[in-house]
Amino acid sequence: MSVSSLIVVLSACFLSTVLVPADGDEAVVLIRCDDIGMCHTVNVAAQKVLATGIPVSFSVMFACPWYQEAVDLLKQHPEVSVGVHLTLNAEWKNYRWGPVSGAGSVPSLVDSVGFFFPSRATFFANQPRIEEIETELRAQIQRAIHSGLRIDYVDYHMGTAVDKPEVRALVEALAKEYRLGISRYFGEMDVEGVYSAPVGSKIDTLLARTNSVGQAAVNLMVFHIGLQTPEMNALEDMNSFGLREMSKHRESELNSLTSPRFLKLVQEKHIRLTTYRELIGQTGLAGMKRPTVKD
Repeated sequence: MSVSSLIVVLSACFLSTVLVPADGDEAVVLIRCDDIGMCHTVNVAAQKVLATGIPVSFSVMFACPWYQEAVDLLKQHPEVSVGVHLTLNAEWKNYRWGPVSGAGSVPSLVDSVGFFFPSRATFFANQPRIEEIETELRAQIQRAIHSGLRIDYVDYHMGTAVDKPEVRALVEALAKEYRLGISRYFGEMDVEGVYSAPVGSKIDTLLARTNSVGQAAVNLMVFHIGLQTPEMNALEDMNSFGLREMSKHRESELNSLTSPRFLKLVQEKHIRLTTYRELIGQTGLAGMKRPTVKD
C-alpha cells in the first residue's frame, strides 16, 4: 500500500471513531498546532495536516498578516477546533507584526516603530499597562469571532499572556466573558514536544513519546509546523534561545505529525484523538481550573 493510500485508510478510521468515549484501556491525546496564520508557509503546512483527516486543534495568530488566509482555509474545515493564539510578541527579524488595536491605542506594548517586542523579558521590561493588554487581547478575540470561524478556546504565544498573575487573571476573565476554553485548563498532561529534538530524530522522538502517554488524563501534544520554503528560510529568531535553521525543524515536525508511522502507532495503541471542541462539549467551561504549574 502506498503512503498516500495508508493515510487515506487511517484518516477514515480516525473520522469514524473520534467521538467514541474513551474506556479504561484508552489513552487520549489532544494535538494542538500553534502559529497558524503566522505566514503563508505555515498555512500550507496546516493544509497538509488537514489532508490526513486527524482530529486537531489549530491555534491561529490573528495579529499576523496571513491570518486571513488561515480563516479562508479553516472555513472549509468546520470540523477543526480553532483557538486564538493570544499574541504579544513578534520574534522574527525583518518580519514583525504589531497590535490589532493599533500601536497608538496600546503604546506600552510596542517598540519605537510600533511592533511587539521579541520576548517576554523585553515585553515586561517596557512596563506594559494592564488596561492596554486588555485592549489588545480583547481586539484579537473580537477579530477572531468576527472572522466567521467558530472559536472554541484561547492559548498564548510564547507564554507571555499568562506570565504574570495579573495578566493570567485577565486572560481568564476574557475567556469567561466570551465563553471560551483555555488550553491547559482541562487537566491536560503536557507531553514533551519534539520542537527542540534534532531534525533527523523528530519522528523517532515523537513515536517514543507517543508510546509513553498515560491514561490518567488528556495528553496534550503541541506542534509548530512549517516547510522549508524561501519565505520560512528567511525567518530568523531574534531571541538567543530560538532555534537556528528553524524551517528545517518545522518541516520535520510536520513530517513527523503526518507520518504514516505516527498515524499507525496511534491506531495500534488504541489512542483516541480529541480536540478542544470535543473536550469542552464533554466537560463544559465551568469545570476549567487554573493549572498548578507555571506554563
